[in-house]
Amino acid sequence: MYRLILCFTLLLTCSLTVSAAADDLLQAGAVKVNINPPKYPVSMVGSFQDRQATGAHDTLHARALVLKNGDTRVAFVVCDICLISREIFDAAKAIAAQKTGIPTSHMLTSATHTHTAPAVTPLAQCTPSPEYVQFLTESIAQAIIKANSRLASAQIAWAVVPEPAEVNNRRWYVKEGGIRPNPFGKTTDKVRMNPPRGSDLLIKPAGPTDPDISILSVQHADGRPLALLANYSLHYVGGLPPNQVSADYFGEFARQVKERLGGDETFVGIMSNGSSGDINNINFREPRPRAGVFERITAVAKVIADRTYRAVKDLKYRRDVTLAMEERTLDLGIRKPNAEEVKYAKALLAAAKDPEKLTTNEVYARETVNIDQWPGSVNLKLQALRIGDLGIVAIPCEVFAEIGLEIKQKSPLKPTFVIALANGYNGYLPTPEQHILQGYETWRSSWSYLEVDASVKITEQVLSMLKQVDQKQE
Repeated sequence: MYRLILCFTLLLTCSLTVSAAADDLLQAGAVKVNINPPKYPVSMVGSFQDRQATGAHDTLHARALVLKNGDTRVAFVVCDICLISREIFDAAKAIAAQKTGIPTSHMLTSATHTHTAPAVTPLAQCTPSPEYVQFLTESIAQAIIKANSRLASAQIAWAVVPEPAEVNNRRWYVKEGGIRPNPFGKTTDKVRMNPPRGSDLLIKPAGPTDPDISILSVQHADGRPLALLANYSLHYVGGLPPNQVSADYFGEFARQVKERLGGDETFVGIMSNGSSGDINNINFREPRPRAGVFERITAVAKVIADRTYRAVKDLKYRRDVTLAMEERTLDLGIRKPNAEEVKYAKALLAAAKDPEKLTTNEVYARETVNIDQWPGSVNLKLQALRIGDLGIVAIPCEVFAEIGLEIKQKSPLKPTFVIALANGYNGYLPTPEQHILQGYETWRSSWSYLEVDASVKITEQVLSMLKQVDQKQE
């Protein structure tokens, strides 16, 4: 009898030890939630004029991935939306935190920057639907909640592979006569965004590109594909009807990578936006032939998905990874207009022929008047995340490529990548040197208003945060 009790006790102890050890290994859960508008028409963001969507070309999603190791959980959500305010993200995180227990500081939420999605933040002349904003908020929360409920034993690997063919800097030095007056009536710009393709006016791009595809691949413990989070510094592709919502190449990549990897219906492919503030898909050296609807999106997604697949099939996966996350806030100044600029803007608005349909210059005039009433500073949310030796940074801006390259080069974690448009939206993030060159991305507006040295302060802060998470022991 004593031997029987002893054996049972040893068996129970071993079982509990194995269970505890398993809890210390990686778990993951992923889900995608349909965020197509429940009803149409709906205002779309991504243009100076309001565009009303009357239907969907393809499905928009909030794609979530939750990772757990020991007592630490982190959640990613990437939404097929152009840009999302901090207020929306914070509201969604609060709901998810209450249901899951995951700290809001361990939730990294972002937008892809597709230019064919419902407006959820007022920008230019779009008008967000309050009903859709509420729907999106709840959908983001549900994505985290559902992904957390699917946590199961998993293994993980990562890689970085170059694909320079699909990224081009869109800011160019041009010859005399190639600079047009800016919306403020001045001709002081030294570079031009999106100059004529194949033009004799072109001299050279004003900045670099980041060619890397960063890949975080997650499998079930038995090797079945569970999720893949990719990151690429490409603004978006476009080539869609003006009245249909679409996830652009971000959604098409997710579909194609699922096919390449042989994922089942529960597999979740995710493409996040990197440092693409001054990057697009246009080779300005050559004339560009016209393409059919969704044709170029499909082609770009294929190139990136194929390159991703070739990298993933040779990865070695592991279950014992350190998870660590740091969140901080940073106060930055706002570039306010002077009295002369406000006077010029008010005169332009007073002469507007149609206040309901402003011209581009009139839109900027309204932006000038509005920003004049803003406070002198704004608070940003920044995050740094460690997964094993991999570093991830989250910045709530349209980050210029050279900033992302600097963060990658100086990070103590190798590799590191930047998820932009994350946890809020604070406009373009040029370097001080790019501010001197001026151009569209620096023109003061609600999509470009941070102080000239903002990129320097943000870079310094996120590198400090990466150092902090790097110090956590394996």
